[in-house]
Amino acid sequence: MLISIILVSIVAAIHIYILYLEMFTWTTPKGMKAFGTTAQVAKDSKSLAFNQGLYNGFLAAGLIWGLLYPEAVAGRHIQLFFLVCVLIAGIVGSLTAKKSIIYVQALPALVAIIAVLFQW
Repeated sequence: MLISIILVSIVAAIHIYILYLEMFTWTTPKGMKAFGTTAQVAKDSKSLAFNQGLYNGFLAAGLIWGLLYPEAVAGRHIQLFFLVCVLIAGIVGSLTAKKSIIYVQALPALVAIIAVLFQW
């Protein structure tokens, strides 16, 4: 059970960091390096990135909600729902945006899903 808590927490932290990068650093050198964009692309897509960051924040919030939910079984169901959302978003992102998203987003979610299912 402790392993799954740690892994779900890591996935939530990843999404809080993605929120930060997309919402607050998108047009900075750090943000452009993280997402492989140019200054012009970053400028042109700033409002879209801000919106994407917000969605990543919702994913993190859902995972944290699942971790803190007072009833353990329902909490695990909440975690699984949001982990599956992260997994799907990671797969789609790797196919449509950047291949490395499969490792940064989808793989950690998949590992956490397995840990939650087996109650590690």
